[in-house]
Amino acid sequence: MRRDRLALLVLGCLSAVGCSQLERLTIVRPSAQHRGYTQVAPRYDVSGKPGQATGDAVMLLASATMLYQRGQLDEAESIARKALKSQPGSGDARTLLGLIADARGNRAEAGKFYEAAASAAPGNGIYANNYGGWLCANGRAQESLAWFDRALADPAYATPALALANAGECAIKAGQPARAETSWRAALALDATNLPALSGMAALEYGRGAYLEARAFAERWLAVTPDDPAGLQLAVQIEEKTGDNVAASRYRSRLQAISSGSNLVPRTQ
Repeated sequence: MRRDRLALLVLGCLSAVGCSQLERLTIVRPSAQHRGYTQVAPRYDVSGKPGQATGDAVMLLASATMLYQRGQLDEAESIARKALKSQPGSGDARTLLGLIADARGNRAEAGKFYEAAASAAPGNGIYANNYGGWLCANGRAQESLAWFDRALADPAYATPALALANAGECAIKAGQPARAETSWRAALALDATNLPALSGMAALEYGRGAYLEARAFAERWLAVTPDDPAGLQLAVQIEEKTGDNVAASRYRSRLQAISSGSNLVPRTQ
């Protein structure tokens, strides 16, 4: 059965996490529908009260989201709480309140909202992925893995590659490189351009000393983002290990050009 959808903005880094190439955790962020963002999140009405309350909550949440995006956190929180009061089971309202708490640096409070969203709709993969991301970003990587499994168990979850990529990064933090590889390869099977999975596999293979495999993943990474400093730096290191000094020099020149702001260096590999 097709579910109603509420527009959510995807691919924002959780504020508690450094958004480097090798450390991306994706959290779903609400957005106003008329902004044109991809609609990916199911809207669950678990309040048990049909009718006007749900419509009010959606309109309030849209307003609160626009205020959040503008940095008007006090106003956004006030309206998001009204949305939650209008629809007490709203996981989207709790997610937005979590983002607002994160923006203020209140990590513990944010985690409570993400957990509450996941509890309000236990079968919702988006909320499970979000809470898993928060757990991983706050020193609970081992615990986070079960939440990514929950996300992937949701047959209506529209972006499983995101949860798989997150699971890979958190498995590395939890000291489980074999699980990380399995998750990243599964993510790439669904989305061959998934940057966290490509960068993760490039670094993993490099760390193992499998430099030819690392090169292949680094080349795919840079095909998607040619001017990525982290990707270029790793490519330099890979080529130095393989003894291809010409290739290493070419990557190094591109990296230096980016640092200096020059656009003169061609992007071909």
